Amino acid sequence: MTDPVTGLLHGFLTQVRRRPDAPALVWHGTQTSYRELYDMAGRERERLALLALSAGEPIGVLAAKSPGAIALVLGCLLARRPFLLPSPQLADTLLTQLFAQAGCRHVLAPEGEPQHTPAPDHSRTPHPVPRDTTFMLTTSGSTGLPKIVPLGPQAVNRFVAWAGPAFGITPGTTVLNHAPLNFDLCLLDVWSTLAHGGRAVLVDPEQAVDGRHLLDLLLRHDVQVVQAVPMFYRLVLDAAHRAGVILPSVRRAAFTGDALPDRTLAELRELLPAARLANIYGCTETNDSFVHEIEPTATAAPPVPIGSPLPGVSALVLDADGAEVTGPGTGELYVRTPFQSGGYLDPARSRGKFTGHPLGHDDNRWFRTGDLVRRDTDGLLHLTGRSDFQVKVRGVAVNTAEIEQVLLRHPAVLEAGVAAQPDPLTGKRLVAGVRRAPGSGLNSLLLKEHCARALPRAAVPGVLLITDEPLPKTATGKVDRTALDRLRGPSPAPPADRPQELTPVEGRTS
Repeated sequence: MTDPVTGLLHGFLTQVRRRPDAPALVWHGTQTSYRELYDMAGRERERLALLALSAGEPIGVLAAKSPGAIALVLGCLLARRPFLLPSPQLADTLLTQLFAQAGCRHVLAPEGEPQHTPAPDHSRTPHPVPRDTTFMLTTSGSTGLPKIVPLGPQAVNRFVAWAGPAFGITPGTTVLNHAPLNFDLCLLDVWSTLAHGGRAVLVDPEQAVDGRHLLDLLLRHDVQVVQAVPMFYRLVLDAAHRAGVILPSVRRAAFTGDALPDRTLAELRELLPAARLANIYGCTETNDSFVHEIEPTATAAPPVPIGSPLPGVSALVLDADGAEVTGPGTGELYVRTPFQSGGYLDPARSRGKFTGHPLGHDDNRWFRTGDLVRRDTDGLLHLTGRSDFQVKVRGVAVNTAEIEQVLLRHPAVLEAGVAAQPDPLTGKRLVAGVRRAPGSGLNSLLLKEHCARALPRAAVPGVLLITDEPLPKTATGKVDRTALDRLRGPSPAPPADRPQELTPVEGRTS
Protein backbone atom coordinates (compact mmCIF):
# COMPACT_ATOMS: atom_id res chain seq x y z
CA MET A 1 0.00 0.00 0.00
CA THR A 2 1.36 3.42 -0.98
CA ASP A 3 1.20 6.67 0.92
CA PRO A 4 -1.49 9.09 -0.21
CA VAL A 5 -0.26 11.76 -2.62
CA THR A 6 -0.15 15.09 -0.82
CA GLY A 7 0.87 17.20 -3.78
CA LEU A 8 2.60 17.48 -7.12
CA LEU A 9 6.21 17.69 -6.02
CA HIS A 10 5.85 15.27 -3.11
CA GLY A 11 4.14 12.74 -5.37
CA PHE A 12 6.76 13.05 -8.09
CA LEU A 13 9.66 12.66 -5.65
CA THR A 14 7.95 9.63 -4.13
CA GLN A 15 7.87 7.98 -7.55
CA VAL A 16 11.54 8.84 -8.13
CA ARG A 17 12.46 7.19 -4.83
CA ARG A 18 10.27 4.10 -5.15
CA ARG A 19 10.11 3.49 -8.91
CA PRO A 20 13.13 5.27 -10.43
CA ASP A 21 13.27 3.13 -13.56
CA ALA A 22 9.54 3.26 -14.31
CA PRO A 23 8.61 5.27 -17.44
CA ALA A 24 7.42 8.79 -16.72
CA LEU A 25 7.17 10.25 -20.24
CA VAL A 26 6.92 9.06 -23.81
CA TRP A 27 8.09 11.49 -26.48
CA HIS A 28 8.51 10.59 -30.15
CA GLY A 29 8.56 6.92 -29.19
CA THR A 30 11.32 7.32 -26.58
CA GLN A 31 10.65 6.80 -22.88
CA THR A 32 12.07 8.92 -20.08
CA SER A 33 12.21 7.26 -16.67
CA TYR A 34 11.42 8.96 -13.39
CA ARG A 35 15.12 8.88 -12.50
CA GLU A 36 16.12 10.47 -15.81
CA LEU A 37 13.46 13.14 -15.50
CA TYR A 38 14.58 13.94 -11.95
CA ASP A 39 18.20 14.24 -13.09
CA MET A 40 17.15 16.61 -15.89
CA ALA A 41 15.14 18.69 -13.42
CA GLY A 42 18.15 18.80 -11.08
CA ARG A 43 20.30 20.29 -13.82
CA GLU A 44 17.65 22.92 -14.44
CA ARG A 45 17.55 23.74 -10.73
CA GLU A 46 21.32 24.24 -10.83
CA ARG A 47 20.91 26.56 -13.82
CA LEU A 48 18.45 28.63 -11.83
CA ALA A 49 20.85 28.81 -8.88
CA LEU A 50 23.49 30.44 -11.10
CA LEU A 51 21.18 33.38 -11.86
CA ALA A 52 21.44 34.82 -8.32
CA LEU A 53 17.74 35.55 -8.15
CA SER A 54 16.18 37.40 -5.25
CA ALA A 55 13.73 35.63 -2.95
CA GLY A 56 10.41 35.04 -4.67
CA GLU A 57 11.63 36.42 -8.00
CA PRO A 58 9.80 34.70 -10.88
CA ILE A 59 11.30 33.10 -13.96
CA GLY A 60 9.87 33.22 -17.45
CA VAL A 61 9.62 29.80 -19.09
CA LEU A 62 9.24 29.88 -22.87
CA ALA A 63 9.06 26.35 -24.17
CA ALA A 64 7.03 24.15 -26.42
CA LYS A 65 6.10 20.79 -24.94
CA SER A 66 8.99 18.32 -24.57
CA PRO A 67 10.65 16.29 -21.78
CA GLY A 68 13.13 19.16 -21.44
CA ALA A 69 10.31 21.66 -20.93
CA ILE A 70 8.72 19.46 -18.28
CA ALA A 71 12.11 19.12 -16.57
CA LEU A 72 12.48 22.92 -16.54
CA VAL A 73 9.11 23.32 -14.82
CA LEU A 74 10.06 20.63 -12.30
CA GLY A 75 13.37 22.43 -11.75
CA CYS A 76 11.44 25.58 -10.85
CA LEU A 77 9.26 23.58 -8.45
CA LEU A 78 12.32 21.98 -6.83
CA ALA A 79 13.86 25.43 -6.40
CA ARG A 80 10.59 26.82 -4.98
CA ARG A 81 10.73 29.38 -7.77
CA PRO A 82 7.52 30.91 -9.24
CA PHE A 83 7.40 30.80 -13.03
CA LEU A 84 5.32 32.28 -15.82
CA LEU A 85 4.42 29.74 -18.50
CA PRO A 86 2.83 31.50 -21.51
CA SER A 87 2.18 30.07 -24.95
CA PRO A 88 5.36 30.16 -27.05
CA GLN A 89 3.09 30.90 -30.03
CA LEU A 90 2.26 34.40 -28.76
CA ALA A 91 3.73 37.39 -30.58
CA ASP A 92 6.97 38.75 -29.14
CA THR A 93 5.25 42.02 -28.23
CA LEU A 94 2.73 40.16 -26.06
CA LEU A 95 5.38 37.91 -24.50
CA THR A 96 7.50 40.95 -23.64
CA GLN A 97 4.54 42.61 -21.94
CA LEU A 98 3.66 39.45 -19.99
CA PHE A 99 7.20 38.84 -18.73
CA ALA A 100 7.50 42.50 -17.74
CA GLN A 101 4.14 42.42 -15.96
CA ALA A 102 5.31 39.46 -13.86
CA GLY A 103 8.74 40.98 -13.20
CA CYS A 104 10.68 38.20 -14.98
CA ARG A 105 14.24 39.46 -15.47
CA HIS A 106 15.22 36.11 -16.98
CA VAL A 107 13.41 34.01 -19.59
CA LEU A 108 14.62 30.44 -20.01
CA ALA A 109 14.16 27.74 -22.61
CA PRO A 110 14.93 24.11 -21.70
CA GLU A 111 18.57 23.13 -21.36
CA GLY A 112 20.06 22.17 -24.71
CA GLU A 113 17.12 23.55 -26.69
CA PRO A 114 18.16 26.88 -28.23
CA GLN A 115 15.13 29.06 -28.67
CA HIS A 116 14.42 32.69 -29.32
CA THR A 117 13.41 34.27 -26.02
CA PRO A 118 12.31 37.92 -26.20
CA ALA A 119 13.99 40.17 -23.67
CA PRO A 120 11.67 41.43 -20.92
CA ASP A 121 10.88 45.13 -20.91
CA HIS A 122 12.51 46.36 -17.70
CA SER A 123 11.05 49.85 -18.14
CA ARG A 124 7.65 48.61 -17.00
CA THR A 125 6.71 48.40 -13.34
CA PRO A 126 5.84 44.78 -12.55
CA HIS A 127 2.93 43.62 -10.43
CA PRO A 128 3.87 41.87 -7.18
CA VAL A 129 3.67 38.11 -7.48
CA PRO A 130 1.56 36.68 -4.62
CA ARG A 131 3.53 34.86 -1.98
CA ASP A 132 3.89 31.07 -2.45
CA THR A 133 2.95 31.25 -6.14
CA THR A 134 4.09 28.27 -8.24
CA PHE A 135 2.54 28.17 -11.71
CA MET A 136 1.54 31.37 -13.47
CA LEU A 137 -0.66 30.42 -16.40
CA THR A 138 -2.38 32.76 -18.84
CA THR A 139 -5.81 33.05 -20.37
CA SER A 140 -6.18 32.61 -24.13
CA GLY A 141 -5.81 36.30 -24.92
CA SER A 142 -8.52 36.14 -27.58
CA THR A 143 -9.45 39.74 -26.78
CA GLY A 144 -5.95 41.20 -26.40
CA LEU A 145 -3.17 40.76 -23.87
CA PRO A 146 -3.70 37.48 -21.99
CA LYS A 147 -4.39 37.72 -18.26
CA ILE A 148 -1.82 36.14 -15.92
CA VAL A 149 -3.38 33.62 -13.51
CA PRO A 150 -1.15 32.83 -10.49
CA LEU A 151 -1.73 29.49 -8.76
CA GLY A 152 -0.54 28.75 -5.24
CA PRO A 153 0.83 25.36 -4.21
CA GLN A 154 -2.29 24.52 -2.21
CA ALA A 155 -4.53 25.02 -5.25
CA VAL A 156 -2.27 22.83 -7.41
CA ASN A 157 -1.82 20.16 -4.75
CA ARG A 158 -5.54 19.93 -4.01
CA PHE A 159 -6.21 19.42 -7.69
CA VAL A 160 -3.54 16.74 -8.01
CA ALA A 161 -4.89 14.94 -4.93
CA TRP A 162 -8.39 14.95 -6.44
CA ALA A 163 -7.52 14.18 -10.07
CA GLY A 164 -5.54 10.98 -9.53
CA PRO A 165 -8.29 8.97 -7.82
CA ALA A 166 -11.01 10.63 -9.91
CA PHE A 167 -9.45 9.37 -13.14
CA GLY A 168 -7.95 6.17 -11.78
CA ILE A 169 -4.34 7.28 -12.31
CA THR A 170 -2.05 4.95 -10.38
CA PRO A 171 1.52 3.71 -10.93
CA GLY A 172 1.77 2.49 -14.50
CA THR A 173 -1.39 4.14 -15.83
CA THR A 174 -0.86 5.53 -19.33
CA VAL A 175 -2.33 8.99 -19.93
CA LEU A 176 -2.35 10.84 -23.23
CA ASN A 177 -1.46 14.53 -23.08
CA HIS A 178 -2.79 16.40 -26.10
CA ALA A 179 -2.94 19.98 -24.78
CA PRO A 180 0.04 22.37 -25.02
CA LEU A 181 2.13 22.54 -21.87
CA ASN A 182 0.91 26.04 -20.98
CA PHE A 183 -2.73 24.89 -20.78
CA ASP A 184 -4.39 24.25 -17.43
CA LEU A 185 -5.48 20.85 -18.84
CA CYS A 186 -1.89 19.71 -18.23
CA LEU A 187 -2.52 19.83 -14.49
CA LEU A 188 -4.30 16.53 -15.11
CA ASP A 189 -2.58 15.12 -18.20
CA VAL A 190 1.01 15.75 -17.13
CA TRP A 191 1.39 16.92 -13.53
CA SER A 192 -1.21 14.70 -11.85
CA THR A 193 0.05 11.77 -13.92
CA LEU A 194 3.62 12.28 -12.69
CA ALA A 195 2.49 12.77 -9.09
CA HIS A 196 0.62 9.45 -9.14
CA GLY A 197 3.24 7.38 -10.95
CA GLY A 198 1.62 7.24 -14.36
CA ARG A 199 3.16 7.46 -17.81
CA ALA A 200 2.35 10.57 -19.85
CA VAL A 201 2.39 10.09 -23.62
CA LEU A 202 3.13 13.56 -24.99
CA VAL A 203 1.64 14.71 -28.28
CA ASP A 204 4.04 16.94 -30.20
CA PRO A 205 2.24 20.26 -30.84
CA GLU A 206 3.46 20.07 -34.44
CA GLN A 207 1.37 16.92 -34.92
CA ALA A 208 -1.60 17.79 -32.70
CA VAL A 209 -4.07 18.01 -35.60
CA ASP A 210 -2.85 14.88 -37.42
CA GLY A 211 -5.61 12.35 -36.74
CA ARG A 212 -3.58 9.38 -37.97
CA HIS A 213 -0.71 10.28 -35.66
CA LEU A 214 -3.03 10.68 -32.67
CA LEU A 215 -4.67 7.34 -33.38
CA ASP A 216 -1.26 5.69 -33.70
CA LEU A 217 -0.20 7.02 -30.27
CA LEU A 218 -3.39 5.73 -28.66
CA LEU A 219 -2.97 2.29 -30.22
CA ARG A 220 0.80 1.93 -29.92
CA HIS A 221 0.95 2.85 -26.23
CA ASP A 222 -2.32 1.30 -25.02
CA VAL A 223 -3.48 4.63 -23.60
CA GLN A 224 -5.96 4.26 -20.75
CA VAL A 225 -6.89 7.86 -19.85
CA VAL A 226 -7.58 10.75 -22.22
CA GLN A 227 -8.70 14.33 -21.62
CA ALA A 228 -8.98 16.62 -24.64
CA VAL A 229 -11.06 19.19 -26.47
CA PRO A 230 -13.78 17.95 -28.85
CA MET A 231 -11.58 18.68 -31.88
CA PHE A 232 -9.20 15.91 -30.75
CA TYR A 233 -11.96 13.32 -30.64
CA ARG A 234 -13.23 14.30 -34.08
CA LEU A 235 -9.74 13.90 -35.53
CA VAL A 236 -9.30 10.48 -33.91
CA LEU A 237 -12.78 9.33 -34.94
CA ASP A 238 -12.18 10.21 -38.57
CA ALA A 239 -8.82 8.41 -38.57
CA ALA A 240 -10.28 5.36 -36.79
CA HIS A 241 -13.13 5.13 -39.29
CA ARG A 242 -10.67 5.10 -42.17
CA ALA A 243 -8.50 2.49 -40.44
CA GLY A 244 -11.43 0.35 -39.28
CA VAL A 245 -10.22 0.11 -35.67
CA ILE A 246 -11.52 0.75 -32.16
CA LEU A 247 -9.67 1.63 -28.93
CA PRO A 248 -10.47 -0.96 -26.25
CA SER A 249 -7.61 0.11 -23.95
CA VAL A 250 -9.14 3.52 -23.10
CA ARG A 251 -11.10 3.28 -19.86
CA ARG A 252 -11.54 7.00 -19.06
CA ALA A 253 -12.22 9.67 -21.69
CA ALA A 254 -13.10 13.25 -20.82
CA PHE A 255 -13.93 16.12 -23.12
CA THR A 256 -13.69 19.74 -22.12
CA GLY A 257 -13.34 23.28 -23.41
CA ASP A 258 -16.19 23.32 -25.93
CA ALA A 259 -19.51 21.70 -26.81
CA LEU A 260 -19.29 18.10 -28.03
CA PRO A 261 -21.61 17.42 -31.00
CA ASP A 262 -24.19 14.66 -30.43
CA ARG A 263 -22.92 12.76 -33.46
CA THR A 264 -19.40 12.75 -32.03
CA LEU A 265 -20.65 11.46 -28.68
CA ALA A 266 -22.57 8.62 -30.34
CA GLU A 267 -19.51 7.61 -32.35
CA LEU A 268 -17.27 7.79 -29.28
CA ARG A 269 -19.30 5.08 -27.60
CA GLU A 270 -18.42 2.79 -30.50
CA LEU A 271 -14.76 3.84 -30.70
CA LEU A 272 -14.18 3.52 -26.93
CA PRO A 273 -16.28 0.51 -25.92
CA ALA A 274 -14.66 0.12 -22.48
CA ALA A 275 -14.43 3.81 -21.56
CA ARG A 276 -16.34 5.85 -19.02
CA LEU A 277 -17.13 9.16 -20.73
CA ALA A 278 -17.33 12.48 -18.92
CA ASN A 279 -17.90 16.11 -19.74
CA ILE A 280 -15.69 18.43 -17.66
CA TYR A 281 -16.33 22.13 -17.16
CA GLY A 282 -13.81 24.58 -15.81
CA CYS A 283 -11.94 27.82 -16.40
CA THR A 284 -8.22 28.59 -16.27
CA GLU A 285 -8.99 30.78 -13.25
CA THR A 286 -10.78 28.05 -11.27
CA ASN A 287 -9.64 24.78 -12.86
CA ASP A 288 -12.16 21.95 -13.10
CA SER A 289 -15.45 22.84 -11.46
CA PHE A 290 -18.14 20.47 -12.77
CA VAL A 291 -18.18 16.96 -14.16
CA HIS A 292 -20.93 14.96 -15.80
CA GLU A 293 -20.47 11.21 -16.08
CA ILE A 294 -22.31 9.97 -19.15
CA GLU A 295 -24.13 6.71 -18.64
CA PRO A 296 -23.60 4.16 -21.44
CA THR A 297 -27.32 4.08 -22.22
CA ALA A 298 -28.04 7.75 -21.58
CA THR A 299 -30.63 9.22 -23.93
CA ALA A 300 -30.94 12.70 -22.43
CA ALA A 301 -31.81 15.56 -24.76
CA PRO A 302 -28.77 17.41 -26.14
CA PRO A 303 -26.52 19.09 -25.37
CA VAL A 304 -24.58 17.14 -22.75
CA PRO A 305 -24.87 18.94 -19.37
CA ILE A 306 -21.81 20.21 -17.52
CA GLY A 307 -23.22 18.27 -14.60
CA SER A 308 -22.77 18.75 -10.89
CA PRO A 309 -20.09 20.55 -8.84
CA LEU A 310 -16.97 18.63 -7.83
CA PRO A 311 -16.36 17.98 -4.12
CA GLY A 312 -15.58 21.28 -2.42
CA VAL A 313 -16.92 23.38 -5.30
CA SER A 314 -19.69 25.93 -4.68
CA ALA A 315 -21.82 27.35 -7.46
CA LEU A 316 -24.45 30.04 -7.83
CA VAL A 317 -26.71 30.93 -10.73
CA LEU A 318 -27.97 34.52 -10.82
CA ASP A 319 -30.69 35.75 -13.16
CA ALA A 320 -30.61 39.01 -15.11
CA ASP A 321 -31.87 40.89 -12.04
CA GLY A 322 -29.14 39.47 -9.77
CA ALA A 323 -31.49 37.12 -7.92
CA GLU A 324 -30.39 33.56 -7.17
CA VAL A 325 -31.91 30.82 -9.33
CA THR A 326 -32.49 27.95 -6.90
CA GLY A 327 -34.67 25.68 -9.04
CA PRO A 328 -35.03 25.17 -12.76
CA GLY A 329 -34.15 28.36 -14.62
CA THR A 330 -31.41 30.27 -16.40
CA GLY A 331 -28.76 32.77 -15.42
CA GLU A 332 -25.05 33.50 -15.14
CA LEU A 333 -22.75 31.07 -13.35
CA TYR A 334 -20.52 32.00 -10.39
CA VAL A 335 -18.18 29.40 -8.90
CA ARG A 336 -15.73 28.91 -6.08
CA THR A 337 -13.32 25.95 -6.14
CA PRO A 338 -10.52 24.56 -3.95
CA PHE A 339 -8.23 24.79 -7.00
CA GLN A 340 -8.74 28.40 -8.02
CA SER A 341 -6.50 31.42 -8.30
CA GLY A 342 -6.92 34.31 -5.88
CA GLY A 343 -7.15 36.73 -8.80
CA TYR A 344 -5.26 37.91 -11.85
CA LEU A 345 -1.73 39.20 -11.37
CA ASP A 346 -2.95 42.64 -12.49
CA PRO A 347 -5.50 43.54 -9.79
CA ALA A 348 -7.28 45.94 -12.14
CA ARG A 349 -8.24 43.03 -14.39
CA SER A 350 -9.74 41.12 -11.44
CA ARG A 351 -12.45 43.69 -10.86
CA GLY A 352 -15.83 42.35 -11.85
CA LYS A 353 -14.45 38.81 -12.28
CA PHE A 354 -13.04 37.82 -8.88
CA THR A 355 -15.61 38.98 -6.36
CA GLY A 356 -16.94 38.35 -2.90
CA HIS A 357 -20.08 36.26 -2.58
CA PRO A 358 -22.41 37.97 -5.09
CA LEU A 359 -25.21 37.96 -2.50
CA GLY A 360 -22.96 38.71 0.47
CA HIS A 361 -23.52 35.36 2.16
CA ASP A 362 -19.85 34.65 2.95
CA ASP A 363 -16.38 36.23 2.83
CA ASN A 364 -14.91 33.84 0.28
CA ARG A 365 -13.48 34.62 -3.14
CA TRP A 366 -15.85 33.82 -6.02
CA PHE A 367 -15.31 33.87 -9.78
CA ARG A 368 -17.82 35.29 -12.22
CA THR A 369 -17.51 32.96 -15.21
CA GLY A 370 -19.48 34.92 -17.79
CA ASP A 371 -21.13 31.65 -18.81
CA LEU A 372 -24.90 31.48 -19.12
CA VAL A 373 -26.44 28.25 -17.88
CA ARG A 374 -29.76 26.50 -17.49
CA ARG A 375 -30.56 24.33 -14.49
CA ASP A 376 -32.90 21.46 -15.33
CA THR A 377 -35.42 19.69 -13.08
CA ASP A 378 -32.73 17.20 -11.99
CA GLY A 379 -30.46 20.03 -10.82
CA LEU A 380 -27.94 19.55 -13.65
CA LEU A 381 -26.51 22.61 -15.36
CA HIS A 382 -26.37 23.10 -19.12
CA LEU A 383 -24.33 25.76 -20.90
CA THR A 384 -26.50 28.00 -23.06
CA GLY A 385 -24.04 30.71 -24.08
CA ARG A 386 -21.75 33.47 -22.95
CA SER A 387 -22.77 36.83 -21.56
CA ASP A 388 -20.20 38.41 -23.90
CA PHE A 389 -21.67 36.52 -26.89
CA GLN A 390 -24.95 38.41 -26.61
CA VAL A 391 -25.57 40.55 -29.71
CA LYS A 392 -28.54 42.38 -31.19
CA VAL A 393 -29.80 41.71 -34.70
CA ARG A 394 -32.53 44.12 -35.82
CA GLY A 395 -32.99 45.03 -32.19
CA VAL A 396 -33.48 41.43 -31.05
CA ALA A 397 -31.00 40.01 -28.52
CA VAL A 398 -29.50 36.67 -29.62
CA ASN A 399 -26.64 34.56 -28.30
CA THR A 400 -24.18 33.19 -30.85
CA ALA A 401 -23.14 30.30 -28.59
CA GLU A 402 -26.77 29.14 -28.40
CA ILE A 403 -26.97 29.23 -32.20
CA GLU A 404 -23.86 27.07 -32.40
CA GLN A 405 -25.45 24.49 -30.13
CA VAL A 406 -28.54 24.33 -32.36
CA LEU A 407 -26.35 23.84 -35.43
CA LEU A 408 -24.44 21.04 -33.69
CA ARG A 409 -27.69 19.20 -33.01
CA HIS A 410 -28.06 18.49 -36.72
CA PRO A 411 -26.84 14.91 -37.23
CA ALA A 412 -24.74 15.90 -40.26
CA VAL A 413 -22.90 18.77 -38.53
CA LEU A 414 -19.44 17.93 -37.16
CA GLU A 415 -18.31 21.45 -36.20
CA ALA A 416 -19.95 24.85 -36.08
CA GLY A 417 -19.02 28.43 -35.34
CA VAL A 418 -21.07 31.62 -35.44
CA ALA A 419 -19.82 35.19 -35.62
CA ALA A 420 -21.70 38.48 -35.52
CA GLN A 421 -20.27 40.85 -38.12
CA PRO A 422 -21.03 44.55 -38.68
CA ASP A 423 -23.82 45.24 -41.14
CA PRO A 424 -24.88 48.70 -42.32
CA LEU A 425 -28.56 47.77 -42.40
CA THR A 426 -29.16 45.55 -39.37
CA GLY A 427 -26.21 46.60 -37.21
CA LYS A 428 -25.09 42.97 -37.00
CA ARG A 429 -25.38 40.00 -39.33
CA LEU A 430 -24.88 36.39 -38.26
CA VAL A 431 -22.35 34.31 -40.19
CA ALA A 432 -22.20 30.58 -39.48
CA GLY A 433 -19.43 28.23 -40.53
CA VAL A 434 -20.24 24.51 -40.56
CA ARG A 435 -18.21 21.39 -41.27
CA ARG A 436 -20.50 18.69 -42.59
CA ALA A 437 -20.13 14.94 -42.26
CA PRO A 438 -18.61 13.21 -45.30
CA GLY A 439 -21.23 12.02 -47.74
CA SER A 440 -24.08 13.70 -45.86
CA GLY A 441 -25.08 16.03 -48.70
CA LEU A 442 -25.99 18.72 -46.16
CA ASN A 443 -26.69 22.05 -47.86
CA SER A 444 -27.56 25.56 -46.79
CA LEU A 445 -31.29 25.19 -47.38
CA LEU A 446 -31.59 22.09 -45.18
CA LEU A 447 -29.50 23.69 -42.47
CA LYS A 448 -31.48 26.91 -42.52
CA GLU A 449 -34.71 24.93 -42.17
CA HIS A 450 -33.17 23.10 -39.19
CA CYS A 451 -32.29 26.41 -37.53
CA ALA A 452 -35.70 27.91 -38.20
CA ARG A 453 -37.37 25.07 -36.27
CA ALA A 454 -35.36 25.80 -33.12
CA LEU A 455 -34.46 29.50 -33.20
CA PRO A 456 -36.30 32.82 -33.39
CA ARG A 457 -36.19 34.40 -36.82
CA ALA A 458 -33.54 36.97 -35.87
CA ALA A 459 -31.21 34.21 -34.66
CA VAL A 460 -31.18 32.23 -37.91
CA PRO A 461 -27.80 32.96 -39.56
CA GLY A 462 -28.12 35.00 -42.72
CA VAL A 463 -24.90 33.55 -44.11
CA LEU A 464 -24.26 29.80 -43.96
CA LEU A 465 -20.78 28.69 -45.00
CA ILE A 466 -20.58 24.91 -45.39
CA THR A 467 -17.31 23.06 -45.87
CA ASP A 468 -15.93 19.53 -45.87
CA GLU A 469 -12.69 20.67 -44.21
CA PRO A 470 -12.05 21.25 -40.48
CA LEU A 471 -13.00 24.73 -39.34
CA PRO A 472 -10.16 27.13 -38.46
CA LYS A 473 -9.07 26.80 -34.83
CA THR A 474 -7.60 29.09 -32.20
CA ALA A 475 -4.54 28.11 -30.18
CA THR A 476 -6.86 26.55 -27.59
CA GLY A 477 -8.45 24.21 -30.14
CA LYS A 478 -11.75 26.08 -30.33
CA VAL A 479 -13.35 27.30 -33.55
CA ASP A 480 -11.79 30.60 -34.63
CA ARG A 481 -14.92 32.65 -35.26
CA THR A 482 -12.89 35.57 -36.64
CA ALA A 483 -11.67 33.39 -39.53
CA LEU A 484 -15.00 32.00 -40.77
CA ASP A 485 -14.96 34.18 -43.87
CA ARG A 486 -11.85 32.35 -45.08
CA LEU A 487 -13.58 28.97 -45.33
CA ARG A 488 -13.13 26.97 -48.49
CA GLY A 489 -16.11 25.45 -50.25
CA PRO A 490 -16.98 21.75 -50.37
CA SER A 491 -14.79 19.35 -52.26
CA PRO A 492 -15.43 18.07 -54.84
CA ALA A 493 -17.23 20.99 -56.42
CA PRO A 494 -21.02 20.63 -56.81
CA PRO A 495 -22.58 20.24 -60.24
CA ALA A 496 -23.15 23.35 -62.31
CA ASP A 497 -26.91 23.30 -61.69
CA ARG A 498 -26.48 23.24 -57.93
CA PRO A 499 -25.80 26.47 -55.97
CA GLN A 500 -22.41 26.83 -54.31
CA GLU A 501 -22.58 26.16 -50.57
CA LEU A 502 -20.52 29.24 -49.75
CA THR A 503 -23.15 31.54 -51.23
CA PRO A 504 -25.39 33.18 -48.62
CA VAL A 505 -28.94 31.83 -48.68
CA GLU A 506 -31.55 34.58 -49.17
CA GLY A 507 -29.07 37.22 -48.08
CA ARG A 508 -29.63 38.61 -44.59
CA THR A 509 -32.22 37.39 -42.15
CA SER A 510 -35.02 39.79 -41.47
